[in-house]
Amino acid sequence: MTTYSKINFMDIEPGGSQQSQNWFSRKYLDSKDIGVTLWRYEPNFRAQKAHSHKVQEEVYVVINGSGRILLNGKVETLKRWDIVRVAPKTVRAFEAGPDGLELIIAGGPKPPEGDGELAEANWPD
Repeated sequence: MTTYSKINFMDIEPGGSQQSQNWFSRKYLDSKDIGVTLWRYEPNFRAQKAHSHKVQEEVYVVINGSGRILLNGKVETLKRWDIVRVAPKTVRAFEAGPDGLELIIAGGPKPPEGDGELAEANWPD
């Protein structure tokens, strides 16, 4: 492992779809314990699928736009510079506001094979 790593998110090939793009940096940072992701949702996008993790804790930082996060059936409003820490087994999904939603996500250690589990996003409205 190197003593440090540097990458620009825009140098990473994006994944996702037309309405939800993501840039995962963990493999470029040569890190086994920390992952940092840039995630962009287009205006008014609402996730139909949610997810949780078996062991990975995550922190979400809203850097642009606004929206909502669904956490085990409870909805929280998000605005720029909000920070949300989510425990591993908490089921979460996102909805972007009229200006879209852009997040930086930091995740802790996880198994090499991943630990994400998909679930239905049961929005209450």
